Amino acid sequence: MIRVLLVDDSPLALTILKRMLSTSPEIEVAGTATNGKEALALIPHLKPDVICTDLHMPVMDGLELTKQVMRLHPMPILVVSVSVMEGSVNVFKLLEAGAVDVIVKPRAGLEEEIEQNTKELVSKIRILAGVKVIPRKFMAERPPESVRPKIRLPKLQTPYRIVVIGASTGGPQALHEILKALPPDFRLPVVCIQHISVGFLAGLVEWLAEQCRLKFAIAQDGELPLPGTVYFPQEGTQLKIDRGGRFVCSTEPPAYGHRPSITVTMRSLVQHYGSAVIGVLLTGMGNDGAEGMLAIQQAGGATLVQDEESCVVFGMPKQAIELGGAGHILPVEEITAMLIRQGGNRNGS
Repeated sequence: MIRVLLVDDSPLALTILKRMLSTSPEIEVAGTATNGKEALALIPHLKPDVICTDLHMPVMDGLELTKQVMRLHPMPILVVSVSVMEGSVNVFKLLEAGAVDVIVKPRAGLEEEIEQNTKELVSKIRILAGVKVIPRKFMAERPPESVRPKIRLPKLQTPYRIVVIGASTGGPQALHEILKALPPDFRLPVVCIQHISVGFLAGLVEWLAEQCRLKFAIAQDGELPLPGTVYFPQEGTQLKIDRGGRFVCSTEPPAYGHRPSITVTMRSLVQHYGSAVIGVLLTGMGNDGAEGMLAIQQAGGATLVQDEESCVVFGMPKQAIELGGAGHILPVEEITAMLIRQGGNRNGS
């Protein structure tokens, strides 16, 4: 059984969540709390496997709860909130603090909508129950660059023209670490395909834009990818490149269970750019991206896969490795260093 602690100051929300989770024989609601302080007191006794928490609560909110849990009882946290739908980026502060994933808070409504939300909630909890939690930087800052051991990186072939990054569960945190380190004059366009609940993309992009020095944009039909700009696909679309090198936002069916699909975008980039693509596959469940990485590898491009130790979920990277689509298997910080080395700046250095 997967034991879940629900934390929300809304009695209605708690009732809906309990009803949704009761549909899974694998999940047990171990207890409920109306704020973070109550939740912290319950954790030693209930010993939950996963915590589901809202952001806005009295006494102690979800952000402070997440920080305290990571300090005292590190375990997987799923943020269940309407905050992003309301235009707030604060929910992503919880991911920065150590929460693993986010989902829109369910509400009473159409039966079809509730059924879909239930499937997504149950699926995320099942995934999170098997996640190893990596304490975030507020607990122990990384040592300064000057005292870290030097990373010996293999030299990739150049020149490259574009970077494509795919990620799922745990991806926002890994993307944050990578993109925050890239210089403002990074000379390559970056295309990111992040599996995330509908409604959260705008908040994710805004949060990353606040934290990073590159430009961020939602890709538009007919737009040319520009150097030093990070592009995300529009929600519910497949992102491709046409023969003229311009974005195409397609409503074709999901692939590998996703729209947008990492593999669909990677294959399209290979068709246009050939060997001039750097493919990066980060933490996540499933196999989306594995065949895309293989396509990049076979075309002569560079493929960088996140290693198991630094992944929240080693599903997608493992599939790419087993398929033969991983040229280099690296922790996040080494992926970042290699991108900086290969991306140089717009003056060519």
